[in-house]
Amino acid sequence: MSRTQWGAALTLPVSEERDHIQGPKEAAVTLVEYGDYECPYCGAAYPIVKEVQARMGDRLRFVFRNFPITTSHPHAERAAEAAEAAASQGPFWQMHDLLYENQKRLSDQDLRAYADTVGLDLDSFDKELAEHVHAERVREDFMSGVRSGVNGTPTFYVDGVRHDDSYDLETLLAALERAAL
Repeated sequence: MSRTQWGAALTLPVSEERDHIQGPKEAAVTLVEYGDYECPYCGAAYPIVKEVQARMGDRLRFVFRNFPITTSHPHAERAAEAAEAAASQGPFWQMHDLLYENQKRLSDQDLRAYADTVGLDLDSFDKELAEHVHAERVREDFMSGVRSGVNGTPTFYVDGVRHDDSYDLETLLAALERAAL
């Protein structure tokens, strides 16, 4: 007797032109995270992802996409827009890290202070946030997550397939190592 297996898959392929990526294109395995900067579970996953990156080195390509859950996290969308504003000037990953390391402090004043810390042109940053210049990009990430089966954060995809197991260090690392073979 056969069994039908249902699994969610990434509907928007990883793109060097569009996505925020750390690690080489030719890495053995790609890990995509849909995350929310205000989500405590994403905050708990943040150091785990850093450790996985450290252990796997160039064998891992890590991709981050925005999935702000605004019904639970009132600052998440604004924080995602701030990260995208940083990306427009270059230092996305520095802003990403600051947002996760300070996720209980995501007011507009805090976001501006982080922008200053990473060396952004503050006039441009202020203007882009005020005009929601990056809202559409955040929405694109969110909708690609919805279409890919994301229903909470963090949600991880290993080589395009949703990782439905725990994301504790050993479990996630084992899944990535299996995929890298």
